[in-house]
Amino acid sequence: MKHTFYDLSAQDADGDHFQMNELEGKVVLIVNTASECGFNSQLNELEKLYKKYNDIGLEILAFPSNNFMNQEPCSATEARDAYSSQHGVSYKVMEKTDVKGEHIHPLFKYLTEGKSGLITNSIKWNFTKFLVTREGKVVKRYPPQKSPLDIEEDVKKYLAG
Repeated sequence: MKHTFYDLSAQDADGDHFQMNELEGKVVLIVNTASECGFNSQLNELEKLYKKYNDIGLEILAFPSNNFMNQEPCSATEARDAYSSQHGVSYKVMEKTDVKGEHIHPLFKYLTEGKSGLITNSIKWNFTKFLVTREGKVVKRYPPQKSPLDIEEDVKKYLAG
Protein backbone atom coordinates (compact mmCIF):
# COMPACT_ATOMS: atom_id res chain seq x y z
CA MET A 1 0.00 0.00 0.00
CA LYS A 2 1.32 3.41 -0.95
CA HIS A 3 1.57 5.84 1.93
CA THR A 4 0.40 9.42 1.80
CA PHE A 5 1.88 12.29 3.77
CA TYR A 6 -1.07 12.06 6.17
CA ASP A 7 -0.35 8.40 6.97
CA LEU A 8 2.98 9.35 8.52
CA SER A 9 3.80 10.34 12.07
CA ALA A 10 6.69 11.53 14.19
CA GLN A 11 7.32 12.56 17.76
CA ASP A 12 7.63 16.14 18.91
CA ALA A 13 10.59 17.34 21.00
CA ASP A 14 8.84 16.14 24.18
CA GLY A 15 8.40 12.64 22.77
CA ASP A 16 4.67 13.02 22.19
CA HIS A 17 3.22 11.24 19.15
CA PHE A 18 2.25 13.58 16.33
CA GLN A 19 0.22 12.34 13.36
CA MET A 20 0.68 14.29 10.11
CA ASN A 21 -3.08 14.02 9.46
CA GLU A 22 -3.43 16.69 12.18
CA LEU A 23 -2.09 19.04 9.49
CA GLU A 24 -4.77 18.28 6.89
CA GLY A 25 -5.91 21.51 5.26
CA LYS A 26 -2.70 23.35 6.13
CA VAL A 27 0.36 24.24 4.08
CA VAL A 28 3.38 22.67 5.77
CA LEU A 29 7.06 23.58 5.55
CA ILE A 30 9.33 20.80 6.85
CA VAL A 31 12.97 21.64 7.59
CA ASN A 32 15.91 19.65 8.94
CA THR A 33 17.67 21.98 11.37
CA ALA A 34 20.91 22.20 13.34
CA SER A 35 21.81 24.73 16.01
CA GLU A 36 25.51 24.89 15.08
CA CYS A 37 25.01 25.14 11.31
CA GLY A 38 26.05 28.31 9.50
CA PHE A 39 22.51 28.51 8.11
CA ASN A 40 20.93 28.68 11.58
CA SER A 41 19.86 32.31 11.04
CA GLN A 42 17.16 30.68 8.91
CA LEU A 43 15.47 29.72 12.18
CA ASN A 44 14.63 33.44 12.58
CA GLU A 45 13.49 33.70 8.96
CA LEU A 46 11.24 30.66 9.37
CA GLU A 47 9.74 32.33 12.45
CA LYS A 48 8.98 35.46 10.40
CA LEU A 49 7.10 33.34 7.84
CA TYR A 50 5.33 31.45 10.62
CA LYS A 51 4.19 34.60 12.41
CA LYS A 52 3.00 36.16 9.16
CA TYR A 53 1.06 33.17 7.78
CA ASN A 54 0.24 30.77 10.63
CA ASP A 55 -3.19 32.30 11.19
CA ILE A 56 -4.12 31.53 7.57
CA GLY A 57 -2.85 27.97 7.53
CA LEU A 58 0.97 27.72 7.50
CA GLU A 59 2.61 25.19 9.79
CA ILE A 60 6.35 24.70 10.13
CA LEU A 61 7.94 21.53 11.47
CA ALA A 62 11.63 21.73 12.42
CA PHE A 63 13.43 18.41 12.75
CA PRO A 64 16.79 18.77 14.52
CA SER A 65 19.28 16.49 12.81
CA ASN A 66 22.87 15.57 13.56
CA ASN A 67 23.54 13.94 10.17
CA PHE A 68 25.94 16.60 8.93
CA MET A 69 29.26 17.22 10.71
CA ASN A 70 27.70 16.85 14.17
CA GLN A 71 26.10 20.27 13.91
CA GLU A 72 23.21 19.34 16.21
CA PRO A 73 24.77 18.01 19.42
CA CYS A 74 21.67 18.93 21.46
CA SER A 75 18.80 16.64 22.36
CA ALA A 76 15.44 17.55 20.81
CA THR A 77 14.31 19.42 23.93
CA GLU A 78 17.65 21.25 24.20
CA ALA A 79 17.42 22.19 20.52
CA ARG A 80 13.84 23.43 20.94
CA ASP A 81 14.83 25.52 23.96
CA ALA A 82 17.88 26.95 22.15
CA TYR A 83 15.87 27.72 19.01
CA SER A 84 13.29 29.49 21.17
CA SER A 85 15.70 31.50 23.33
CA GLN A 86 18.24 32.35 20.60
CA HIS A 87 15.97 32.68 17.54
CA GLY A 88 12.46 33.33 18.92
CA VAL A 89 11.11 30.09 17.45
CA SER A 90 7.47 29.36 18.29
CA TYR A 91 6.72 26.80 15.54
CA LYS A 92 6.81 23.08 16.30
CA VAL A 93 10.20 21.49 16.97
CA MET A 94 10.12 17.74 16.51
CA GLU A 95 12.21 14.77 17.60
CA LYS A 96 15.90 14.59 16.72
CA THR A 97 15.82 12.78 13.41
CA ASP A 98 18.00 10.98 10.89
CA VAL A 99 17.20 12.56 7.52
CA LYS A 100 19.41 10.23 5.46
CA GLY A 101 21.19 6.94 5.64
CA GLU A 102 20.38 3.57 7.15
CA HIS A 103 18.19 4.97 9.96
CA ILE A 104 16.36 7.61 7.91
CA HIS A 105 13.05 8.61 9.49
CA PRO A 106 10.03 7.36 7.47
CA LEU A 107 8.87 10.96 6.94
CA PHE A 108 12.15 11.96 5.31
CA LYS A 109 12.23 8.73 3.33
CA TYR A 110 8.79 9.72 2.00
CA LEU A 111 9.88 13.32 1.29
CA THR A 112 13.00 12.30 -0.63
CA GLU A 113 12.09 9.09 -2.48
CA GLY A 114 11.77 9.62 -6.20
CA LYS A 115 10.41 13.13 -5.96
CA SER A 116 13.22 15.49 -6.81
CA GLY A 117 14.45 14.53 -10.25
CA LEU A 118 17.97 14.98 -8.85
CA ILE A 119 20.75 12.47 -9.44
CA THR A 120 20.40 11.50 -5.80
CA ASN A 121 17.37 12.26 -3.67
CA SER A 122 19.17 12.18 -0.34
CA ILE A 123 19.43 15.35 1.71
CA LYS A 124 22.88 16.90 1.38
CA TRP A 125 22.92 19.36 4.30
CA ASN A 126 21.00 21.03 7.10
CA PHE A 127 18.12 23.38 6.32
CA THR A 128 16.78 21.52 3.30
CA LYS A 129 13.13 22.56 3.09
CA PHE A 130 10.04 20.74 1.79
CA LEU A 131 6.73 22.43 1.00
CA VAL A 132 3.55 20.38 1.35
CA THR A 133 0.16 21.58 0.08
CA ARG A 134 -3.12 21.69 2.01
CA GLU A 135 -3.91 18.36 0.30
CA GLY A 136 -0.72 16.67 1.52
CA LYS A 137 1.19 16.80 -1.76
CA VAL A 138 4.94 17.49 -1.61
CA VAL A 139 5.34 20.20 -4.25
CA LYS A 140 8.71 21.87 -3.68
CA ARG A 141 12.13 21.11 -2.28
CA TYR A 142 14.49 23.97 -1.51
CA PRO A 143 18.25 23.74 -0.99
CA PRO A 144 19.86 24.75 2.31
CA GLN A 145 21.20 28.05 1.00
CA LYS A 146 17.72 29.20 -0.12
CA SER A 147 16.42 31.66 2.47
CA PRO A 148 12.95 30.93 3.84
CA LEU A 149 12.10 34.54 2.98
CA ASP A 150 12.87 33.78 -0.67
CA ILE A 151 10.16 31.12 -0.75
CA GLU A 152 7.44 33.41 0.62
CA GLU A 153 5.76 33.74 -2.79
CA ASP A 154 5.41 29.94 -3.05
CA VAL A 155 4.00 29.81 0.49
CA LYS A 156 1.46 32.51 -0.38
CA LYS A 157 0.53 30.74 -3.62
CA TYR A 158 -0.22 27.43 -1.87
CA LEU A 159 -2.01 29.13 1.01
CA ALA A 160 -4.26 30.85 -1.52
CA GLY A 161 -4.93 27.46 -3.09
